[in-house]
This record gives sequence, structure tokens and C-alpha cells, in this order.
Amino acid sequence: MPLGRRVSKDVAELYEADQRLAGEYEGRLEAAGEAERALRDAQGADTSEPVLRELTAAFDRAMTSVLAAAEASERVAMGTKVYSTGEQDAKTRRAAEIAYRKAKARAAVRPWTDEVDRLRTAREAHRLSFRTQPTAVV
Repeated sequence: MPLGRRVSKDVAELYEADQRLAGEYEGRLEAAGEAERALRDAQGADTSEPVLRELTAAFDRAMTSVLAAAEASERVAMGTKVYSTGEQDAKTRRAAEIAYRKAKARAAVRPWTDEVDRLRTAREAHRLSFRTQPTAVV
């Protein structure tokens, strides 16, 4: 007889996927740092526009990747109660939403919430400063 809280198979799969993604956080953060360094070096070296555009897009992809890993780490720190699937009934989904908001207030989760906010702000500042998508020709 298991002593822990029972978790559905779908939720357990989501949680395990988040654990794997959270384990990649440090590597993805380093890759984003390297992408930023390459972009800044290219900007300082008076590089051509197509190369700068590619480096800008690469940095944006790296920031999105590290943000996904940080969000997964935050969910892992919150625990399995915050996961919901489309197959669950409305009451269970609502309970997961409430558990999510409660978990955000815990001290163990707060550093990850702050890191997600920091990364999201940095990515949006980058997107506002540089074109990451080609402009549409009208």
C-alpha cells in the first residue's frame, strides 16, 4: 500500500517531463549567455545586418528555451497538485488552479517565480529592442 498521495498517470507524466526539463536549466542558461555574448560581440564588431538578425533570433530562441526550463522548475517546486489535464473534471481543474496560486506563495517556490519573472522581462526587453521576426513587406 503506497503511503504517498495518489497521482493520476497523466499528471505523473507531466510532472516527470517537467523534472527532465528542469534538469536542463543550467545548460540552457549557459547557452543563452553564450548566445548573448555572440550577439554583443557581433554588434561591437560592426557585423552585417543578416548575421546580426540571425544572432538576434538565436538569442531569442535561447531565452525562450531557458524560460521554459525555469517555468518547469517552478512547477516542479510547486508539486503535483498544481497539474491539471483536459480530461479532468471542472472541480479537479479548479482545485489545481487554487493549489497553483497557493504554491506561488511558498518560500521554496518564490526563487523560481522571481527567476521566471526576470527571464521573461529580459526576453521581452530583447524583443522590444531588436527585431526577432522579419518585417512584413506591404
